[in-house]
Amino acid sequence: MLFGGLWKLWGENMNRRGFTLIELLVVIAIIALLVALLLPAVQQAREAARRSQCKNNLKQIVLALHNYHDAHSCFPAGYFSYGTNNGSGPAWANIDANTWDAAPGWGWGASILPYLEQTAIADQMDSRLPIWHSQHNGLVTAKLSVFLCPSASGGDDAFTVQDSTANPLLIAGNQIRLGRSHYVASHGQESCWGECGATPANVVFSDIYTFTTKSVAVNGDVSKVADGPFYRNSHTKFRDATDGLSNTIFLGEHSPKLSEKTWVGVVPGAFTHPRFSSPENSPDAAATLTLVHIGPSGGELDITGFPIIHPVNFPTYHVGQMYSEHPGGGHIALGDGSVRFVSENVDLITFAELASLSEGEVVGEY
Repeated sequence: MLFGGLWKLWGENMNRRGFTLIELLVVIAIIALLVALLLPAVQQAREAARRSQCKNNLKQIVLALHNYHDAHSCFPAGYFSYGTNNGSGPAWANIDANTWDAAPGWGWGASILPYLEQTAIADQMDSRLPIWHSQHNGLVTAKLSVFLCPSASGGDDAFTVQDSTANPLLIAGNQIRLGRSHYVASHGQESCWGECGATPANVVFSDIYTFTTKSVAVNGDVSKVADGPFYRNSHTKFRDATDGLSNTIFLGEHSPKLSEKTWVGVVPGAFTHPRFSSPENSPDAAATLTLVHIGPSGGELDITGFPIIHPVNFPTYHVGQMYSEHPGGGHIALGDGSVRFVSENVDLITFAELASLSEGEVVGEY
């Protein structure tokens, strides 16, 4: 009897056609629940992989800087520019009347190409000619994966260099396009973008703890202001990092979601423009195509008149600061070749201490 009843019930079930509406809704609800549970885990796994790739990129870049130092006994300049102490020079130098930026303009990223397995590009470049010379067409627009963070949005392809009004900058009637970088070099605490040329003096902070200032006569020599490893015509050596290489920021991230950066270098007369608006955000001079700073800087105050220190993702959103799209912070590369992920909530003074090369500040935990 028992087996007969089961056989009959099984037969009736076999004669059914499809699911009932309730059964279908239950299945859909279960699938939706599983997707809701799994999707964040999948996204986190993908971001972890992107973050790992970004860290590896920075590791390769900072090691290339070390190899450059081994070959040349110094690190590359933040960017190379015709030297002038009065704003004058030959016509080929194309000296910017305000910033005194000039040809050839090659930046730190272009200088280390041979140490990033990019000799095919590097061998075709002539460092004596400006980056916008016709000989370099097709070279300076190259998309190089080592300079691209997988988490960054806003574009990987070359971009058109802009002037102060956000129109294409023209040199000899030609527009200039440069390959993009999501990584930038540190100028230190102080910035010297548009103020290290025709401006006769620059105010800098002599003490980041008391915010006392002093006035410095620049006369085109950015080393009188910059306190980090990279700036115009810098030639920093290992021995210059008296605060310790492991306590000095060399590189960081900057997503094109905020502004456009390049591995190529600096074009006189160019401006970097923010790609979204915020109260403290505005265009800045050409040096910010390759460099950022951390603050405090004598020329940079917030709306209350207080000095600004901006670690990764700080909501000033300056074109001259580090900016990452990794959740919670971003990567920095230190002078000893190590790469660390730093929280966007890091102590401001601690991050400022890490920015300087030889200020004698004692860095705590971060």
